[in-house]
Amino acid sequence: MSWGAGVIKPIYVLNGPNLNRLGTREPAIYGHTTLAQIEALCRQAAGTRAVEFRQSNSEAQLIDWIHEAIDHGAGIVINPAAYSFTSIAILDALKMFEGPIIELHISNIHRRDEIYRQSLMSRAATAVIAGLGAGGYSVAVQAVIALADGGPVGAVAAAGP
Repeated sequence: MSWGAGVIKPIYVLNGPNLNRLGTREPAIYGHTTLAQIEALCRQAAGTRAVEFRQSNSEAQLIDWIHEAIDHGAGIVINPAAYSFTSIAILDALKMFEGPIIELHISNIHRRDEIYRQSLMSRAATAVIAGLGAGGYSVAVQAVIALADGGPVGAVAAAGP
């Protein structure tokens, strides 16, 4: 989506609590890929599209970034981590965003303990990706760009980064 004088809005990739520990945090569930490596995957998947890639352990900070995306972003990819199951405040912020939102989970939350199966964020999400590991981020970035630009999702995802 263009705005202003030919300026293309960035995609926001927002990561919640404890994701800064990826690579060493419960590798049997989350793998060995670090958040820095995931950021590189996202930037590669986005091609020339700007990406605002951020992580915070703070609910308030995530909400502030969603508000920033409301004003300046074309789409949001969000891995809210534990806030997926607890934060009505993040859900309310996401509901204000008019562009596409992809909720992302590295693990398949539906195969995990009951406490991890009901994401509040899904109520605001355009689509949900769960269980593809770190590679899910590339798929999510490509999909959110396609949705933001009004194109078919399958064609972009099939083309790859």
